[in-house]
Amino acid sequence: MNANKSILLFFIALIWSVTSMANKPENQPNFLFIVVDDLGWADVGYNGSTFYETPNIDQLSTEGMLFTNGYVASPMCSPTRASIMTGKYPARLHLTNWIGAPQPNNYKWNTILRSASYIKALPLKEVTLAESMKAGGYQTYFIGKWHLGKPEKFWPEHQGFDTNIAGCGWGAPIGGNHYFSPYGNPRLTDGPEGEHLPARLAKEEIAFLKSEHHKPFFSYLAFYSVHSPWMGRKDLVAKYEKKEKQPDEWRQERWIKFDKTQNNPVYAAMIEAVDIAIGNVLNTLKETGLDKNTVVIFVSDNGGASEVTSNDPLRAGKCFLYEGGIRVPLIVRWPGKIIAGSITNVPVTSTDFYPTILEMAGLPLMPEKHKDGVSFAPLLKGEKYSQRDLFWHYPHYEGGSEPASAIRSGNWKLIEFYEGDRVELYNLKDDIGEYHNLALKYPERTKILKEKLQAWRNEVKASEPTINPKFDPFKTQNYQLRYMNMLKEKYSWYKAQF
Repeated sequence: MNANKSILLFFIALIWSVTSMANKPENQPNFLFIVVDDLGWADVGYNGSTFYETPNIDQLSTEGMLFTNGYVASPMCSPTRASIMTGKYPARLHLTNWIGAPQPNNYKWNTILRSASYIKALPLKEVTLAESMKAGGYQTYFIGKWHLGKPEKFWPEHQGFDTNIAGCGWGAPIGGNHYFSPYGNPRLTDGPEGEHLPARLAKEEIAFLKSEHHKPFFSYLAFYSVHSPWMGRKDLVAKYEKKEKQPDEWRQERWIKFDKTQNNPVYAAMIEAVDIAIGNVLNTLKETGLDKNTVVIFVSDNGGASEVTSNDPLRAGKCFLYEGGIRVPLIVRWPGKIIAGSITNVPVTSTDFYPTILEMAGLPLMPEKHKDGVSFAPLLKGEKYSQRDLFWHYPHYEGGSEPASAIRSGNWKLIEFYEGDRVELYNLKDDIGEYHNLALKYPERTKILKEKLQAWRNEVKASEPTINPKFDPFKTQNYQLRYMNMLKEKYSWYKAQF
């Protein structure tokens, strides 16, 4: 940590110790912040999944407030995680893609544009949520996936966390046996051979919860699951392989709607393993009595990957600014403070966690730090809450998506694509699946939202794609033709299986 930042945090702590005494709750709440990687909005039972089994997450949804319009600031992991830690839009940070993705100079001949450049780490000058909680008297604890900078100096222990377990530059478990010990993780000791990573992370969290606490705590449990590489416990995979076998009539129906199917046994096994791990952690909270004064926040970092799951009724998935890429499961529980089983349709996003947690902890807000976040604590208390426009900026090619920006204003959502200056307008109240582009039908509304989106991009100084001088339309056409033929053969093979 640099000297200037150390001085800043010292003064924040000093000011808070003086100014917040009257506002602090007598018994400040603890926080358990749970992030699942790549879990889609439709991947949980409470949102309609019948193939995946998530009883513990479903139970949590009945014990707190369920957000039907919970969003993250990006359809990609690193930017969303940065938005949680800073309360700022990824576009403002210029951290708009997953760390490790190609930079503009790496682009070849097959895209019209070159994706925008992005910074490769969360800057140390940013005062993170963890640093603010620590300055406010909280013990801070990190377990799991970080992915906010490859060099060690950017890891959790240098961004406000007292303890860091398993957090490094990895975006996925890439060492050892991936999801099974030995892990080869520089911040996680190997367990017994074959130990499962979700269970191990839960075990570490449980040990922390059972330890002696002299301060309130802010614990951030970030699972590497259900990100690729897709691999599950053999017993759970076998369970879902058996469940996947259905009568021929059902299989024929599945072919008709193949792109809207949840049927992958390995992915299902990964989801259940995470649900079991979460259940064990929540049971420990209850056994220790900590649950009575612990705020539990559950969220995913972006939509489900379309290669292995369906986000239906939402359109598309991870990498896309359609709802399937940015709308995620979100639950907040605080016994005695939040009405169990309450539901809100008010849109909130991941930049909002920072000020919300500060307010719930009785700590002063810092608008200049979390400048794109708005506390939704009033919502949790059943009070009035003023909605505002939400913005997204993903100026990259990734996973089949194109560089684009988006705005949600009330029930209206506009997506602007950089290729061809195309726009799409949807009324999410009537068309949650974004099937009907209304841009031509409502030109005035389209114009207003497009202008708002451009004004926001100017305000945050968003980086934008540039013309790709290497683009070769003839090579690209041949490449796309070969790709389409490959898909045709692939679907012919799938159809033959039914």
